[in-house]
Amino acid sequence: MQDDSAMIAGEQNTLSHIEIIEVRRYHPPGVSEIIGRGGESFIGLIDDSTVLKYPCIPGNLEGIHIEAKLLEVLGSHPRIIASRGLTEHGLILQRASNGSLSDYIISQSVIPFDRRLLWCKQAAEAVSYIHRKHVIHCDINLRNFLLDKNLDLQLADFQGMLKSLSNETLLDGLSRECSKSYLPRDNGDFACVKTDIFALGSAIYFIITGHEVFPELDSLEDDEEISSRFRNGLFPTESHACSTITEKCWTQQYLSADDIVHDLSLIGAVRGPIE
Repeated sequence: MQDDSAMIAGEQNTLSHIEIIEVRRYHPPGVSEIIGRGGESFIGLIDDSTVLKYPCIPGNLEGIHIEAKLLEVLGSHPRIIASRGLTEHGLILQRASNGSLSDYIISQSVIPFDRRLLWCKQAAEAVSYIHRKHVIHCDINLRNFLLDKNLDLQLADFQGMLKSLSNETLLDGLSRECSKSYLPRDNGDFACVKTDIFALGSAIYFIITGHEVFPELDSLEDDEEISSRFRNGLFPTESHACSTITEKCWTQQYLSADDIVHDLSLIGAVRGPIE
């Protein structure tokens, strides 16, 4: 590591039942700067084409090793962020030079509808592909959809599950969706194709409308209200070009993401081809 002052990444204190973990920034060899942070990991810049995903607490590599295994299962695909392999410090990944889809949409005053519709289709293609490989992402949202130099979408942050043909969980990175993407569960904290598709519905809604579901509910204290609305079928009613698709995602009418790709292609056929 480059900097002795940055080597202490976790100092723990206990106040009552609350554990406080202080996370300090540090740079493994080859990392010039930290360009992002997600969950328990930093994203460090290596060069123009690669980044290193490494733990906020040095040595805490379990989740990163699971992600490496899931990416190995997935292999190469244009809609999936590419892995360049593990090192002793973390996971080397392809760099998505235009950042997250969430940040991009929020930062742009005008985005053509055709581009938004293409992103929806690319998102559904990514989910369709990982499901064919028996991977459940468990955290489909616009922060985990990244944009390459051509503004094409790539799904990242694989801390979800690998399932067997008999639906046994073989790997679990313990990631779960945020409240605005979370299908209420009646049978415990399971994850499956339908939980990913529910979250994909919220992602498509954000892409098309330019804002998350229930934008008036934006604090942790609102999570229970969001969950209650979803559980009672009180979904966003704002009319948009993909309203039927998002509603079918939320009401679990889709059996696979392939069907979502098909329906998005039909919308594109009316307006003109989606590449």
